[in-house]
Amino acid sequence: MIMSRIQAPPDEAQGNLTDRLLAGLPPEAVLSDPDVTASYAHDMASFCPAGAPAVVVLPRTVEQVQHVMRTATELRVPVVPQGARTGLSGAANACDGCIVLSLTKMDRILEINPVDRIAVVEPGVVNAVLSRAVAEHGLYYPPDPSSWETCTIGGNIGTGSGGLCCVKYGVTAEYVLGLDVVLADGRLMTTGRRTAKGVAGYDLTRLFVGSEGSLGIVVRAVLALRPKPPRQLVLAAEFASVAAACDAVCRIMGTEGRAALPRKDDGGRRAGGHVPSLLELMDRTTVRAVNDLTRMGLPETTEALLLAAFDTPDPAADLADVAALCEAAGATQVVPAEDAAESELLLQARRSSLPALEAVRGTSMIDDVCVPRSRLADLFTGVERIAGRHGLTIGVVAHAGDGNTHPTVCFDAADPDEAARARASFDEIMALGLELGGTITGEHGVGVLKKEWLARELGPVGVEMQRAIKQVFDPLGILNPGKLF
Repeated sequence: MIMSRIQAPPDEAQGNLTDRLLAGLPPEAVLSDPDVTASYAHDMASFCPAGAPAVVVLPRTVEQVQHVMRTATELRVPVVPQGARTGLSGAANACDGCIVLSLTKMDRILEINPVDRIAVVEPGVVNAVLSRAVAEHGLYYPPDPSSWETCTIGGNIGTGSGGLCCVKYGVTAEYVLGLDVVLADGRLMTTGRRTAKGVAGYDLTRLFVGSEGSLGIVVRAVLALRPKPPRQLVLAAEFASVAAACDAVCRIMGTEGRAALPRKDDGGRRAGGHVPSLLELMDRTTVRAVNDLTRMGLPETTEALLLAAFDTPDPAADLADVAALCEAAGATQVVPAEDAAESELLLQARRSSLPALEAVRGTSMIDDVCVPRSRLADLFTGVERIAGRHGLTIGVVAHAGDGNTHPTVCFDAADPDEAARARASFDEIMALGLELGGTITGEHGVGVLKKEWLARELGPVGVEMQRAIKQVFDPLGILNPGKLF
């Protein structure tokens, strides 16, 4: 529907497009060399088609973004917004003849306010840069995608990114208070607030978070901050089965687990379930892949490795509780870190998991199915069956505390049969996630890769309403066409 309302500009219109853009942009901001524009064609997702951009634009100001969108509207040219292109769903992939609008040059931190606990940033600010900047003020920006050293805040907002700390601190959407957005026709709209509370009108801010650039171009964001927590301590627990590890996750997160460990002095800590700052799970395939890549010497006899962390005032006591719960669930060994250096060493194994799995066969396809915590074991077991049925290596690493799993299909992209089996297994994993009461994406977004599955999850009425919203904000269908629906 949306693609039918626009078309790529013919070759003779290419020069007109470039000239019109240059009327409001400096020459260095407009790239038209095909060898250069080709490098902006896609993000990091597998199995996602990408077209050839007509031009790449790198604006530095809001006014320049507005000029791009006015030009695109007048000429009916599609616009594909991009950040650092670290996404895993094809949401930033170009379509033929489009304007790629790369926002990486809009990279200023405009304000850090310790009293109001907010930061105001442009979309090209790198996540890790912001995190370090606010830390100097004793503050903390929690969302931490695994690509946090390179991914941008605008990209995080566009895909609704998560990360390792979501189990305690939540996802990107919970930290976006307000936005400045350039609409498809070039108008500038402000949503949300700078205050801690605010319920005026529809929550348009949340509507833009996770919209993958299909409703407007985020050019400024007001982000909520927290006080910087103490350094976290980490515990590693080995299990003889994934089922036992998932049982430990349920014990840790469930209120029954807390009640099973009475304390003489609870020190004012929470009386219900534990709230770790991190709770990650790696299956045996992932552990062995990490060993092959890093030579870290992780125990290859383990079937599952669980990492738990606390950044509370007394993390050692919390880890002692969790150690007892892991042992009750059948852990064969529990190793708590004694200090921050040991904690960082343990976390390095988790951070290495995805590149390690990619190295298994040369290419990897990373899913991010999210299921209720109580169904984690069923997801792991189901993925193992799918891997066996297709004769593939599929490692699973999970943000176990919030049920967000990353089954990673390892395959040789040069082998057509193996690539076809990889794609089939990927789809079966998404179907499994829905069967278990989950969702097809917990943090990577829909993009091109999962748009057929989005329709299955939402149902026909849900898709109809979402398309209606798209029509209001982008009546010509020029904003990131072919994504989501």
